[in-house]
Amino acid sequence: MTFPEFKNQLFDLACFTGFQVYAWKPGFDRNNLTRWVKKGYLIRLRQGFYAFPEYKSKPDYALYFANRIYRPSYISLHTALSFYGMIPEAVVQITSITSLKTAFFKNDFSEYAYKNVKENLIFGYELKPMADGRSLQFASPEKALLDLLYLYPFYDNEQELEELRLDEDFLHNELNRELLMDYCTKFQSKVLESRVNLLFKTYHL
Repeated sequence: MTFPEFKNQLFDLACFTGFQVYAWKPGFDRNNLTRWVKKGYLIRLRQGFYAFPEYKSKPDYALYFANRIYRPSYISLHTALSFYGMIPEAVVQITSITSLKTAFFKNDFSEYAYKNVKENLIFGYELKPMADGRSLQFASPEKALLDLLYLYPFYDNEQELEELRLDEDFLHNELNRELLMDYCTKFQSKVLESRVNLLFKTYHL
């Protein structure tokens, strides 16, 4: 098995698993993967998941891999809030919501953090198209904000909410308050409702 043959077969997948390799070549020697990672021909995303380094220069693939290496999940929290321009900080770590256990992975593409919620709270995300026909599972602005307030209990006072420095133009002109309240109801959490009301008070919504 030569690496050019391997690459020609799997490159278009962008992200692939060892199982996909063995489905193609049942007798494949897994030591090849270890050797090719050491040589820099492949990047190990997490246990059993790999990508080709050429994808580092392609836009949005660090985000795309967040969806692929731990499923079900969707990008949310600080990453989504930064993407929408709702918070001023550039975010290095890619944050996602999952119904699986909380997890963290680090590789040559990014750092990936996954926060756990109950399965019935996996909603409020949409598919955002990428340049080459793939798509990203991304929280809506309303769901990203609710996920943050739900998972970070210290957002229970005006000072902490002010320090989020949420963009007031976005909150007043683009945030769908009706949708946010509809989503909030689905959480069935009095604590979250209280934090949302405090958010409205803090930012004069």
